Amino acid sequence: MATRISSSSKSMRKQPRQARSRATVEAILAAGAQVLAEVGWLKFTTNRVAEIAGVSIGSLYQYFPDKTVLVEAITRRHFDDVLNVLREIDGGELPLEVRTERLVAGMIEIHGSNPRLHQVLLRDAAASNELYATHIEFEAEYFRRYESFVGAARGRGDELDRKKVAEVLSSAIAGVIHDAAARGTLGSEQLRQELIAIVLAYVRHREGQLRIRFG
Repeated sequence: MATRISSSSKSMRKQPRQARSRATVEAILAAGAQVLAEVGWLKFTTNRVAEIAGVSIGSLYQYFPDKTVLVEAITRRHFDDVLNVLREIDGGELPLEVRTERLVAGMIEIHGSNPRLHQVLLRDAAASNELYATHIEFEAEYFRRYESFVGAARGRGDELDRKKVAEVLSSAIAGVIHDAAARGTLGSEQLRQELIAIVLAYVRHREGQLRIRFG
């Protein structure tokens, strides 16, 4: 069963129940992600977020008591978006080609909407204990899901090899996408096709090696 990045000990003051309050929280989170990507953790302020969101600072504080809670909510949402891409392609029901296409398309879509956000979140992981704990929880499931993606590695003594393949593959995908986001080329169809080709070539190569080794 899929898990979600859990809330921290410091959480939202109240949960939005009505459509209007949910819309307010959505506006705050969207504005918060925009401001965080632009200025980073140290210069991030709730006043600026409220201004961008078009709400009063009092309305913001109804839900988020301080900037740490708001940034953690933004972090959890982004990380859940990433994990949901991996969750949706988990299992062996779909062909490798289809899972790869969905993986690449999903990661491009997430990072294309706010290219700098993920980099800021990774860079600022140690800004607070709450954010650090959220990162640790995210990374644990992140690598488990990638291990499942390359799970064709079966048989004796293959666990360490599978972990290393997952580590290299996830780093390669993240590197290509983050670099493309920084260059403004994330929407390139050629980039998408090349990344799909890289993933398929690597996974198939490793599958072939493992069949020879453990077959």
